[in-house]
Amino acid sequence: MTLADLLTDEALRAHEFPVAAKQVFLAHAGVAPLPRRVTEAIAAFTRACAEADQEAVLSPGFFQELRQLGARLLGARPEEIALVGPTSLALSFVAQGLSFRKRDNVVVYFEDYPSNVYPWMNLAARGCEVRFLSVRQLGRIRTAEVLGAVDEQTRLVALASCHFVAGWRIDLGEIGQALHDRGILFCVDGIQTLGAFPTPVQHIDFLAADAHKWLLGPCAAGLLYVRQSVQEALAPVALGWQNVRCPNYVAEEDLVLKPDARRYEAGSANLLGLVGLKAALELLLEIGIDAIAARLLELRAFLIRALQDRGYSVLYPDAPPAHASAIVSCHRPGTDLAAVHQRLAVAGVQTSLRADRTGRQYLRFSPHFYNTQPELARALGLL
Repeated sequence: MTLADLLTDEALRAHEFPVAAKQVFLAHAGVAPLPRRVTEAIAAFTRACAEADQEAVLSPGFFQELRQLGARLLGARPEEIALVGPTSLALSFVAQGLSFRKRDNVVVYFEDYPSNVYPWMNLAARGCEVRFLSVRQLGRIRTAEVLGAVDEQTRLVALASCHFVAGWRIDLGEIGQALHDRGILFCVDGIQTLGAFPTPVQHIDFLAADAHKWLLGPCAAGLLYVRQSVQEALAPVALGWQNVRCPNYVAEEDLVLKPDARRYEAGSANLLGLVGLKAALELLLEIGIDAIAARLLELRAFLIRALQDRGYSVLYPDAPPAHASAIVSCHRPGTDLAAVHQRLAVAGVQTSLRADRTGRQYLRFSPHFYNTQPELARALGLL
């Protein structure tokens, strides 16, 4: 199936994405509905599990195939993909698994989603200095601002690939290369771009993303990328039968870890979630991430023009393509956005309501590739 097939055949679109037959869903930056392929894969697996050992039902190469799909999406190697789950958990694994010296510091952006703030703030209890990046405009992080915050004691910089309200995508390649030139580790919360835009890890050491947003997969079925060259430096926080050698399920005197990213998977896997994740990754790669990204920028442009025509102010309407995303957040003085959000929901249009630190509310639109311009027009008409 191609993107063109999907957008020119309404019956196919409604079949592949059942939500499209029920409502206009424009909140993929929150928790996305599941495509039919994902629900059918999970349903088939659960039916088989009713008659056999849950793990035995999986094909022999299931986990390796899943790691290969994740690696294709990131431009990584299967040995660098761990199936950890929630983004918060994966980022906490990184924060707690690294060793820090007394004068080390980490640099984070305080206005990022809390999942990429709290794990690093917690390092202060271990004597690590936590520095907050100074940025003039919400989410608009530039390389110069990052480099201005680091010094010889900076061990790691943790940023989001795209801000969850502002919708500004950072230059992962430029920032990552500049940090690596200085011997600084780079950790990325990739949940707001993975599945929507290319998110290459060439200059990234750690990246975490759960599946429930742009990946169109189940909750708590995410990916953790750990560059092979830093796996020895990142100690597993949790240990169990899955990541430590135990032949015949008998504990040994020495702790011998798996030789790759599997060392971060301590116990039994979230099989239901991972079956859904595999189906979701197959769908996204079939459509093509480049095609998805181009489509999302088209929908973004359509939304911005229409919102501005209705008197709404949009965050970064002129963002260049390299920094633009499918997150379009807007506000309008004197408008009760909570009431607008509720009115849209009652009419079958799902958006998100978010706020910044000052308390200003934003109505956030986040369409995915299967959404159509007529759907957006219907939503905008309700404004």
